[in-house]
Amino acid sequence: MRDRAGAIVAVCCALALAVLVVALGLANPPRPTSIATDRLGPDGGEAVSEYLDRAADSVGGSDADQHWALVSLGPEATVEQAYRLADGVRISQVLFRVPIDRVQTPLIVVDVPADEAAVRRSPLVAAGRLQGSAGEWDRQARIDAVSAGRLADGCACVVGMTVRGDLAQLRALAARPGVRAVEALPADAEYGRFAVTPLLPEQTSAVAPGPDDGDVPAR
Repeated sequence: MRDRAGAIVAVCCALALAVLVVALGLANPPRPTSIATDRLGPDGGEAVSEYLDRAADSVGGSDADQHWALVSLGPEATVEQAYRLADGVRISQVLFRVPIDRVQTPLIVVDVPADEAAVRRSPLVAAGRLQGSAGEWDRQARIDAVSAGRLADGCACVVGMTVRGDLAQLRALAARPGVRAVEALPADAEYGRFAVTPLLPEQTSAVAPGPDDGDVPAR
């Protein structure tokens, strides 16, 4: 009899726990995961000429809507030069990559508000993300340290920008010296839901990683 009473109590406790779990789940539903559904930039292995044509086509429409777009530069620019190139078009991200001969350096994407001072501070933000990095191995740590130092010194290390403007503005931007490509997303694309990979200045025939067998300089 005592065993039966204990079993009943155990079942009741289990049911109460199940009800509590369900109630908590209803009160705190899981937040939807942000998924990148769009992408700006060339595909791996894509011919550069094909990407340039594809980017030009993306800004060839006639609507007056605002579009998110990727601006790929060539050669690398200082942040001041990049800001002047934008010429009033809203910059939302600055993309940095320190050029070192035959060394693969990290791409750093810095979000910026619609504020000139924030854009000009972005190299220091990028440098701060690399300073003190242990890297995946000793070579990577030295690459990060050199990259951080050059970014802090204001190097010509901007390889691209994410901007927002209408198609007429984007076409004008694409025609400026120092701009290799401007690729726009459809007008209904949402910020934060697309990936960005710039066309790098050294990519001239096909989009592929460059060599990584060079010496890492001390500075």
